Amino acid sequence: MSNDSWLTEFPQLERAQLVEIRKTLDGGYRAFSREYGDTIESFFDPLLAFLIWFEKLLLATPWWLVIAVLAAIAYVASRSWKLSLGVVISFVLIGVFGMWDNTMRTMSIILVSTLVAIAIGIPTGIAMARSDRIQRIVTPMLDVMQTMPAFVYLIPVVMLLGIGKIPGVIAVVIYAVPPVIRLTNLGIRLVDEEVLEAATAYGASPMQRLFGVQIPLAMPNIMAGINQTIMMALAMVVIASMIGVKGLGQPVLKSITNQYFTLGLLNGLAIVALAIIFDRISQSYAQRSQQHLGGTPK
Repeated sequence: MSNDSWLTEFPQLERAQLVEIRKTLDGGYRAFSREYGDTIESFFDPLLAFLIWFEKLLLATPWWLVIAVLAAIAYVASRSWKLSLGVVISFVLIGVFGMWDNTMRTMSIILVSTLVAIAIGIPTGIAMARSDRIQRIVTPMLDVMQTMPAFVYLIPVVMLLGIGKIPGVIAVVIYAVPPVIRLTNLGIRLVDEEVLEAATAYGASPMQRLFGVQIPLAMPNIMAGINQTIMMALAMVVIASMIGVKGLGQPVLKSITNQYFTLGLLNGLAIVALAIIFDRISQSYAQRSQQHLGGTPK
């Protein structure tokens, strides 16, 4: 290679150096997994127990009761009988085409993952809204989480915890939690300073301002974040099926590997139905909460 080759070829590490770096990092993570994998796995045992219980509950509950409860939730959230009727029709069709059990498994992991994401995301968003320093630290992490290819999440999780429900939940939460963090932060920061000053003038403490003023006024944004988290969790279902998460994702994965067009289409449409139902319910609830606060829904 000539001395002026750097003008035409980008300078880079030697192959042996790159291999050594990869071996060092991979070996370090494997050592960490062997040392702490069992401890970390035992930490998630309560979450696994709850997920298994919830899944068995949905599978054991009579289908008509599940549909009635979901339709009632849709009506309470939206006050729309059309949405409730749509929920009933969608789940009846899901059952007729033999996808009921897989749909219940998918619902259990999506709902549990969403609850975990909310439990992590809303406090993190509040902390970001109250501290610019925390926002500067967390924002780049959220950028990485939202732009990293979803398949990459599976590698460290599987190496650490193997395959199964909990690795799937962790992968889904990592992928789906950024929207609720960002929109909680945004919603609280958008609360009018004059409203906060008025609350302070009436003697409200910082915690009273947070729970009595900021969070209620930010609720439409928070609900929009929860809505997006649910949508992203559903988008992760098929990818999570690659690490043993049972549900609608596994038939879709099977249809890809075996070229079963109809199987993939039907299960894909079931995921779409779930996404539309959750989207309409959460959006309707957000609009009603905004109306209750005196705002004008858009």
